[in-house]
Amino acid sequence: MKISCRTSNRVRAVLLILFGLLSTTDSRAADSPHYRGPAQNGIFQEVIRTNWGQTAPKLLWKVNLDPGLSSFSVAQGKLFSQVNRRVGGNDREVCIALSAENGRELWDVSLDIADYPHGGVGNDDGPRSTPVVDGDRVFVFTSYLRLFCLNISNGAVVWQKDFVSEFGSPVAAWQNAASPLIIGDSIFINANTPGGCLAAVRKSDGTILWRKNSNDEMTQSTPVYAVIGGRAQVIFFAQSGLVSLDPDSGNTLWRYELRSAPRLPPSPVVADDIVYASAAYGVGSAAVRVSSTAQGASRTQLWRKAGANMNHWATPVPFQGFLYGPFGQSAVSLRCIDAATGTERWRQPGLGYGSTLLVNNLLLVLNDRGDIYLVQPDPDAYREIATFKAVNGKCWNVPTVANGKIYVRSTTQAAAYDVSPPVVIRAPLKLSGNLSKENNLFQLQITSSDGSLIEPSRHDKIDIFQNSVEEGIAAGWIKLNQPLLATNGLFHLNDSLNQNSVIRVYKAEERP
Repeated sequence: MKISCRTSNRVRAVLLILFGLLSTTDSRAADSPHYRGPAQNGIFQEVIRTNWGQTAPKLLWKVNLDPGLSSFSVAQGKLFSQVNRRVGGNDREVCIALSAENGRELWDVSLDIADYPHGGVGNDDGPRSTPVVDGDRVFVFTSYLRLFCLNISNGAVVWQKDFVSEFGSPVAAWQNAASPLIIGDSIFINANTPGGCLAAVRKSDGTILWRKNSNDEMTQSTPVYAVIGGRAQVIFFAQSGLVSLDPDSGNTLWRYELRSAPRLPPSPVVADDIVYASAAYGVGSAAVRVSSTAQGASRTQLWRKAGANMNHWATPVPFQGFLYGPFGQSAVSLRCIDAATGTERWRQPGLGYGSTLLVNNLLLVLNDRGDIYLVQPDPDAYREIATFKAVNGKCWNVPTVANGKIYVRSTTQAAAYDVSPPVVIRAPLKLSGNLSKENNLFQLQITSSDGSLIEPSRHDKIDIFQNSVEEGIAAGWIKLNQPLLATNGLFHLNDSLNQNSVIRVYKAEERP
């Protein structure tokens, strides 16, 4: 529309552009290239559909897999895991890539021997470590301490480093289960090398950046990265206990003794400035509060408990000051623990050696029989939302969520389920306006083209742009900084006209 008025013997015109953007809901869908999610801590920000009781998650595909306790990472339309596969008459640890769309195997590469002499798992034993993706490379740390860098397209070996043959690293009982931790240009692992167990490796070529702490022998715990009090740190759970290192230098920032045999302890958990760790076989659990100091960092014990109040190998997730996950050893149950005191708030039996993730502030729980539960985290009571059967087989693996899908595997199967929220299409925006001759004020009104009101939640996502045109020359689009005003569900913006421009052009854009 065009509105004209005469001011100071000069014709002024205001032109409105009906600029329509179809907007959809923002599900923050993303890949999951690391062990336990994009942030490597079991926490996912992705929005998923939660009305499973009305409409169960849609099965996209399900395939059989060779044995393995490795989990999935997801990147660039592919899933990556490890399996125990017969190759040339020998049992081998094999890294595989599956299509995220249909589960079809895209490539496989044999990496190491598959030999698990210490028992406890069964005839479906296999590699435990999960591949990690960074850019166009896949990084795999095998049971016998061989670190591989693979091409993401075809699995071709870019470089490899054998810590047993090169450094004489002894392999602990139950072998390695830790996944590589990648931060920036460095890969952090416990390579168990004499003279320096904890190591940083350059991801581009496998060069050792530093090796530290000869007394911090390996466990199967994957290290975690955290920034606490402004201090970046990589936290390992070694046989000596918790060890925090500066990522750049490898210098020790703080320690906490919690001695553990190499029997699959979970990763440390960082909840704000609290670090929690636990291990089975009588070790128990503990939490420390970490503070930054001029020299580095320090820790203070908050609590320590022995006995059954611990995690065996599945890592809990933190939420609003509480830990949720599978606790116990012989009788494992889903529990809620106060992170600051260690007090148990409740327990729900039946989980077994399963795993727990936090997805958009909801608990996604996989039990060891292949059932997935959606649970509302609540320190006062167990609040189950819905459940469904995902896969058959033993599920000591950790599921992952990526791009609106749940990807889950057991020692015998893998499957993908669609839990993406429905796409909400909003009507384009409609602009109209009124020009006041008295105060030279132009009021721009913003509504939906179908006449529906604009919800308040959309207010902050609407931007108004203005272009001034004089003698056929446009000055260019400028975003207006005036705040949108709301009156009875209608949004408007007041723009004072100056005496220099002949034509004003407005457009509205809505960000997703």
